[in-house]
Parts: sequence; structure tokens; C-alpha cells
Amino acid sequence: MFSRKRGGPKHVRATDAPPSEALKQSLAAGDEPPRPDRGPWDASHAPDDVQLLDLGSLRIPAVDGVEVRVQANPEGAVEQIVLVDGESALQLGVFAAPRSEGIWDEVRTEIAEAMTADGVAPREVEGPYGIELTARVNTPEGPADVRFVGVDGPRWMVRALYQGAAAADPAREGRLGEVLSGLVVVRDDEARPVREALPLQLPKEMTEQAQAEADQTNGSAPV
Repeated sequence: MFSRKRGGPKHVRATDAPPSEALKQSLAAGDEPPRPDRGPWDASHAPDDVQLLDLGSLRIPAVDGVEVRVQANPEGAVEQIVLVDGESALQLGVFAAPRSEGIWDEVRTEIAEAMTADGVAPREVEGPYGIELTARVNTPEGPADVRFVGVDGPRWMVRALYQGAAAADPAREGRLGEVLSGLVVVRDDEARPVREALPLQLPKEMTEQAQAEADQTNGSAPV
């Protein structure tokens, strides 16, 4: 289910996102990155038989029971993506990375340092994509579990922030994990600063629908 809702689970600000050992070794040797056996996929390796929501640089697989909440500005530029499945949520971001190396190790250290400065005690744990970062943070609604996961690809990095039940217990990520492993990244050829967010855009039909809803709310007729 796709929607443009602004509500949802508590929002926790994140920095950026984990390379596999194979990827790091191949990048260090100057080789082409190995073809992965699961996603997030680079567009050059992605399966072509999966229904995807096209948001520009990031394409999200449709998984029954998972709601995709997209926050966008009036021009249709996507500012936030949150997937919701029951008591769990997954916030996604995709960023530019250098061709020569992954950046998750450095970014993870920065996230941990920022949390520690705020009085939070983060922990590093091993996960399916490498080292993850978990913590219990304070929010206006009370303490909340968060789990940072990242995947480095060819000139991009996907950051995934689990919240709720899937953050407290990775075994409960279920369908959200299925979405994460099915993501497709479309990296353009433009040179971008490291960690710059890759451009995300609502499909044209969703932008037009949102504009029509806004016109109706404002009492004006669509042109």
C-alpha cells in the first residue's frame, strides 16, 4: 500500500549508512564490486520481475501488508520515506558514496559518538549486512528502540533505520526486512559530494493527485 501520510512512528534523526567484507576488499583492490545475491540492488543487477514504486534514485518493492508513507514538498521532491508494518517502522535514505570505498564504518562511528554525547549508550552488533548499531533513545513519547543498518553499493549507500518492534528484536523485522532486501538503487552519472542525498521524486501521477487534493482542501478547482 502506498500513501503520502505525514503521521506514523516516532521520527529519529539519523546520519548516514554497511559494506560487506567482499565489497570492501574488491573496492580496495580496484576491482568491480561483486554481484550480490540479494538487495538492496544496484539497478544494473536488479531483478526485473518485481513490482516497484519508482521514487527516482530509490525503487521500493510492493510487499503485502507494508504501507509506504512518503513525505514530499509541493514540487514532488521526496523528503522522507517510512515503511510501516504493524508495530514496526523502517525509515529509508540513499546517499552518494565514493567509487573507491564504503563509508558505513565512518558514519557508524559518527552516529555512535553523537548518541554518546546525548547520554545514549549505543551497541554494535553483527547483522545480515555487517555491523549494525542499536540503542534505546529518549523521545517525547518516552524511551524507544532504534537500529541502524546500512548497505554500501557502487557509488551509493542505503541507510535503514528500524524503529519499534523490529528495532528491539531483529527477528521481528519480517516484511520490512523483505522490503529492504528488495530495494533497487538507481545511481545517476552526476558527480556528487560524498553523503549527499540522492534525488528522490514522487511519480508524476502521485504529484498530480497530491496537487488535486491540495486544491480541493483550499477550495479551488483544479486547472
